[in-house]
Amino acid sequence: MANLGIPSNTIEILKKYNFSFQKKFGQNFLIDTSVLERIVKYSEITKDDMVVEIGPGIGTMTQYLCEHARKVVAVEIDDALIPILKDTLKDYDNVKVIHEDILKVDLNKLVEEENDGKKIKVVANLPYYITTPIIMGLFEKHVPVESITIMVQKEVAKRMEAGPGTKDYGALSLAVNYYSEPEIVANVPPNCFMPRPNVSSAVIRLKLFDKPKVDANEKLLFKLIRAAFNQRRKTLVNAINNFSELNYTKDEVVKALETIHKSENIRGEALTLSEFAELSNVLENLRKH
Repeated sequence: MANLGIPSNTIEILKKYNFSFQKKFGQNFLIDTSVLERIVKYSEITKDDMVVEIGPGIGTMTQYLCEHARKVVAVEIDDALIPILKDTLKDYDNVKVIHEDILKVDLNKLVEEENDGKKIKVVANLPYYITTPIIMGLFEKHVPVESITIMVQKEVAKRMEAGPGTKDYGALSLAVNYYSEPEIVANVPPNCFMPRPNVSSAVIRLKLFDKPKVDANEKLLFKLIRAAFNQRRKTLVNAINNFSELNYTKDEVVKALETIHKSENIRGEALTLSEFAELSNVLENLRKH
C-alpha cells in the first residue's frame, strides 16, 4: 500500500473517495513522514504491544503503527472514513477498526477483550476541542495504559507540561502530572498537515505512573483543583468557599492553609501538586474529627 505520509498519495486517496474535510471533527491529516516516524519512535511501540489509535483519519499513522505493533485498534467517528480505512489498511491483518465516538467506547472492556486486560499504548492526532475530555477519560476511568503519545495544539501541550506560577498552569497540568510524566517530544508546524491548521502543533508523550505521584483522596483533590482554577483570579480561600461541590467554611480553609504553611491570600496557581495533596489531606482529616 502507498505510504500516505507522502502528500501526493494522500491527495490521490482523497480524490478517489471524493472526501471532504469535516470542520466539526477538526480533521487535519499528517503529510510528513519524518513526523510519523518520530511519533512511532517516541511511543516506543514493539511487537508485544497493542495500540489504540484515536482518530485514524485515512489511516496514515495506522499503517506505521501496524508495521511496529502486534495489534492496532483504531477508533474512528467519521462515517466517510470507514470505507477509506478498509482500502488503505487492507494489507494489514493486525488491525481492527471500530466505527464509534471514542468518548462512548468502554475502553476498559476493549482492553479486556482485545488484550487480556494488559496495558496498552495510546497514539492519537487529536483536534484541540476534544483533547482534554479524551485524556481525562483515560485517566479517570483508570484504563490500563502504559503511555499516551499524542499530537495536540502546541498551546495544549504547553499547558500539560506547565508548572506553578505560569500562565499555562491549570487543572489540566495538575491532572497530567498526577497520573503521568509528560514530555514534549516534537514541535510540528502547520505545513505538515492537510489542510493546514491555523495553529502549531506538538507531540507530547505521557508515561503513566503505576500509582499516582501523590497520596491523596483523588475525588477531593480534583474538586479542590477545579475550584482553584474555576476562579483563578480569586484567592484559594474564596475559590474553595464559592465552589458548590465543596462545603468547607473560609475559616476551615484558612486553618488548613496555615497547617501546610501557606498564606490565606494565596491563589491556587501558586500551589504545586504535592501542596494541593497536602491541603486535600488536611481538609479531609477535618471532617474525620
